[in-house]
Amino acid sequence: MALVLGAGEALAQAQITSTRIWPARDYTRVTLESNKELRFSVFGVKDPERLVVEIEGADFGAALAELQDKVAAGDPYIAKLRAGRNRPGVLRIVLDLKAEVKPQVFTLKPIADYGHRLVLDLYPVAAPDPLAALIESASRRAPAPAEDKDGPPSMARLATIVIDPGHGGEDPGALGRLGSREKDITLTISRRLKAMIDEEPGMRAVLTRDGDYYLGLQARVDKARKVRADLFVSVHADAFLRPHARGSSVFALSERRATSEAARWLARKENQADLVGGVNIDVKDRYLAQTLLDLSQTATIDHSLKLGHAVLGELGRINTLHKPRVEQASFAVLKSPDVPSILVETAFISNPEEEKRLNDEAYQEKMARAILAGIKRYLEKYPPRPHSPLTGTSSPWAIALN
Repeated sequence: MALVLGAGEALAQAQITSTRIWPARDYTRVTLESNKELRFSVFGVKDPERLVVEIEGADFGAALAELQDKVAAGDPYIAKLRAGRNRPGVLRIVLDLKAEVKPQVFTLKPIADYGHRLVLDLYPVAAPDPLAALIESASRRAPAPAEDKDGPPSMARLATIVIDPGHGGEDPGALGRLGSREKDITLTISRRLKAMIDEEPGMRAVLTRDGDYYLGLQARVDKARKVRADLFVSVHADAFLRPHARGSSVFALSERRATSEAARWLARKENQADLVGGVNIDVKDRYLAQTLLDLSQTATIDHSLKLGHAVLGELGRINTLHKPRVEQASFAVLKSPDVPSILVETAFISNPEEEKRLNDEAYQEKMARAILAGIKRYLEKYPPRPHSPLTGTSSPWAIALN
């Protein structure tokens, strides 16, 4: 009888089915996927810096054995990793760190194609300052300031455009029938758009993510606000249940009801990205209450619609429009109270014909150039005000939220 019980206990062990590491400058994520929720403890060790994760009641299988080989040489935070059985019933994972980190460790329930996930997010103790990086980049790019006989040197006003490649990392976004992943297409087009904007006089682009990792929806909004962005453009590749749906779309935020059932459905689907990508819900966002409070500001939404109209007009020159107007819905990523924000659905990745176009470099170039043309049309009518993050003053849409 004891042998039978022992076999039953062995069968009840959790199975780690998959492991992944997503290195990025913002943070590195380690994901352990399993068939049941893992019981774990975490502690740090000094001299040298290490993070130790102990897991109870799980088998040491091939997926965990392969984890140490997935550490990239250029990982900003992990030097190396090792895993093994520490004592009966306990697995131990040791991460040798390149520097001290602020870890966040949490679990995610099954969703989409994922089972249970144990997530380790390794953040730097001092988070990179995107505004400081932007100012440094702009100062390298800008010509020497001209001397003013009546005052100190002056600095040119650069319009700051934040480009947000949708999805990333654990969240692939929509999947095409030919195997394309939305997260890859959005990053490629966004990088092209950034390069074009950076070539424009008086404009500067910032990517919310410049790699294959997930960034929470609120974190994307926060990054735009931290660099005091003039405009925010989130890039996506649409999907629908029926493969014949096609065309480009532009969306802005709605304070009330969505302008169509399709817009409401899409917003709900996009807002679920945090559940798939994986966000630690125990971390309270200091901007959240303020952002929700300030959503009544119709001026920002009004300018979002103006920007969206300009971009939609340019998209119509290179692709069929799914809808002839800018639609509105409650997209979480568009909820900045002080930055005009739009979401561009470049095409339907679920449509095989459009999926092929989205993977074509020439079409990607046309798409990026069309978005740029729309941005320029908007800025011609509504140029950035003299206040600038590059001169240490407030942005054109700044609101006193402190």
